[in-house]
Amino acid sequence: MLDATLYERIGIAIGSTGLALLIGLVVVAAAGHNPLLFAQQLVVGSFGSTGAFTRTLRFTTLFILAGVAVAIAFRAGVFNIGVQGQLIVGGIACVLSIIWLAPFVPAGAVGGVGLTLVGLLAAVVAGGLYAALPGVLKAYYGANEIITTIMLNFIAIGIVGWAVDGPLRPDDARSVRTEYLPEGVAFPQLVFSDPNFSIVGLALALAVVGVVAVGMARTSFGYDMVTSGYQTSAARFAGVDPQRTIVATMTLSGMVAGLVGAVFAIMVQGYFIDPSGIGTYGFDAIAVSLLAANNPVGVVPASLLFGALESSGSHVQIHSDVPVQLIDGIVGVVVLFVAAPELFRMIAKRTGLGGDRR
Repeated sequence: MLDATLYERIGIAIGSTGLALLIGLVVVAAAGHNPLLFAQQLVVGSFGSTGAFTRTLRFTTLFILAGVAVAIAFRAGVFNIGVQGQLIVGGIACVLSIIWLAPFVPAGAVGGVGLTLVGLLAAVVAGGLYAALPGVLKAYYGANEIITTIMLNFIAIGIVGWAVDGPLRPDDARSVRTEYLPEGVAFPQLVFSDPNFSIVGLALALAVVGVVAVGMARTSFGYDMVTSGYQTSAARFAGVDPQRTIVATMTLSGMVAGLVGAVFAIMVQGYFIDPSGIGTYGFDAIAVSLLAANNPVGVVPASLLFGALESSGSHVQIHSDVPVQLIDGIVGVVVLFVAAPELFRMIAKRTGLGGDRR
């Protein structure tokens, strides 16, 4: 794995995914269920109707953005495990900025577009600042970013959860949520009629993929990011400030993560909910990034796979007798098989194990 090329790593990831799904079918059969019917329901639940397809694209959009956020950090040798917390902070910042500014903005389409842009910007800034904190702690104080980002996940969930269930909760709200976003604050429904998905959100995610891919492969900043993460001494010798670059890498990763929260709030919910009820997009994105060999472009098909699995889960549960625990277990096997080879590779790079370099 240490000497594997990018294409070999992608091939290994695809093979691992196929093997994991095959083992999942064997487990379904061993549990006394029909594996062929289960496989059919997986496909139908993901792509079998317009509703299923749009639901898959909705999850795919969120996984693309979250996967790119993880890939930025992992590609630079920094372990950002805090994407979940950063998307929560970005999402609540998006909603609050829109709600607070709405009284000062004229109603109508123009005002809605302006508020939407403000919310996206607020989410990017908030997510970037929240990720910059563990970056500073790692770069200047030697703190382990895995520990600090995990801790910041729980801090974000706790504080935002308290706020949404307390001062930010409307008096007439029966569930834990903020106020609804004003009318006009939404992504336009250009292709599909699903109220929880817009092709604009998917286009935004793909645009982020393109910008990040070009930036990391074709710019000096992208080169500095990768060099500072893996060869600090070489980066310093070349005139690069590795500490500043590590902070910039974490900030950029958090900016994209904050965008996940904004897209979730604007496109899916129309308000913000208790963070404990938000899907684990930030954690699942780690497997998405590893499946893509930490390549921003590869995140797109990897996100489509995880979006399809997420979309088909509820359909399989309703239309078959396979218990939901078994479905979650199969998804877990996929994550394990996908993550293991890349984790071995990353450990080898960090520790110098894995044989002689060629």
